[in-house]
Amino acid sequence: MKILYLELHNSGISGDMLLASLLGIVPEPELVLEELCKLKDYLSGVSQLNIRLIKLPRSGIQLNQLHIEIKENRDHRSAETLVNSLNKYLNDNSFSNSAQRFANDVLNSLIQAEAEVHGKLASKVHLHELSSIDTLIDILGVTSVLDKLNAFDKEFKFYCSKIPLGGGTIKTAHGILSVPAPATLKILERSNLITFGGPIESELVTPTGIALLANLKPEFLEFPPEMTIKQSVYSTGQKKFKEFQNILRLFYGEYSEIKPYNSTHPLRKYVEKVSILETNVDDVSGEIIGNFFNEFNNEKVLDLQVIPSFSKKNRPSYAIKVLCYPKDTFELIEKMIHELGTLGVRYCINNRVCIDRIIEKKVIEIESKEYEVNFKISYISLENGKEIVNIKPEYEDIKKISEKSGIPARRIQFILNAKLNELYY
Repeated sequence: MKILYLELHNSGISGDMLLASLLGIVPEPELVLEELCKLKDYLSGVSQLNIRLIKLPRSGIQLNQLHIEIKENRDHRSAETLVNSLNKYLNDNSFSNSAQRFANDVLNSLIQAEAEVHGKLASKVHLHELSSIDTLIDILGVTSVLDKLNAFDKEFKFYCSKIPLGGGTIKTAHGILSVPAPATLKILERSNLITFGGPIESELVTPTGIALLANLKPEFLEFPPEMTIKQSVYSTGQKKFKEFQNILRLFYGEYSEIKPYNSTHPLRKYVEKVSILETNVDDVSGEIIGNFFNEFNNEKVLDLQVIPSFSKKNRPSYAIKVLCYPKDTFELIEKMIHELGTLGVRYCINNRVCIDRIIEKKVIEIESKEYEVNFKISYISLENGKEIVNIKPEYEDIKKISEKSGIPARRIQFILNAKLNELYY
């Protein structure tokens, strides 16, 4: 599985900053930029367009930065104009269907956000700053690089850190507005991205940058995930601050599940997931523990242990452990909380190996009387048959025979174990 992690807490995000970092992980970034320069022919009013990826030293690190030279007249460009230009470019070039959907989703996020802010229909909205060819460069550049990385495949995962929004105010076509911009906020409302204000008074998240990120649907992680890092890239935007680095860090790599067992071993097919629920109680009586046993004697509980122990301040306590299938985890945790009054229950999901078993009913003669006894046979299925692991009589049957015959349960057990040789060996 391929992984892309964006560390944004020292940068925020803009479209050009994201594109600059992604260009660092493709073999020939200049070819992507050459293709993007052809956008000049897809949007009227653009007389000059040059795009370069430059290396910029900052804080002792070499950063990627996009250098874009544009001469354009963007007056009266509508949302429809940008949509048409975007799709003409997508259709004229070799983009996958997933990439085309992504690019359209990003642009539609921007248009819809502006429409909601202004209280207009999306088809009637005027994009102002977002109507620049800059917007298409960012969207199509990011889409192009991700498509080359096969990042729209299901086996590709995106993660990102929390995102600083900045603060203060910005100058827009509608006057001075607070940071983050209204369109940025609208896009954030529909995402699961984690943000925080500050740490400086400046716009750190642009509408295009957040639209690109939100449509990647990354999972939040404070730190990079478990992965083998293949490449790391540092990038920056057009702004430089004295008290803030404004450096985006990108991690690109892959994760392969480590298999600590031989996949051909006969026990491999018996692996299953189980939940282990644990809690400690030091303020319940033996009667409550006994009732807890009764309440948890059902098919959803695979195993139950109550272990006498000592807790803090030398208090007598009970360590309680419940084994169940993952699907029943929270139902049983809730029941543990109500039955025991505990404030918290720990849980984890582990693998276990649980081999096959069958029950066989046999008629056994004991002191001239016949009794039905269930024998539990546990075994491992092999290619050439079964390997018997254990055979034992069910204790409930031993107890019933003891009650009916008056013979001690221990002696019944001896008799039945002796019969095993005749029955199975």
